[in-house]
Amino acid sequence: MTALDFPGLRKELETRVLARTGSQLRNLGIELSPDGIRLFGQTSTFYVKQLAQHCVRQIMPEVCLVNDINVL
Repeated sequence: MTALDFPGLRKELETRVLARTGSQLRNLGIELSPDGIRLFGQTSTFYVKQLAQHCVRQIMPEVCLVNDINVL
């Protein structure tokens, strides 16, 4: 994966995560690097945090994923 691939991948991940979690996930951020993916934002349930993680895993099952979504 090159840096040129990142904008398209970020948009695809963002679209899928938001479609799956709806308005239950606020301030979603996705950081991509050659080392992996970091999710961040806020939600009120651990279930929504897990849904977001599973959306990424469906597209990229082997990626190093850090889920920094805060459950408030």
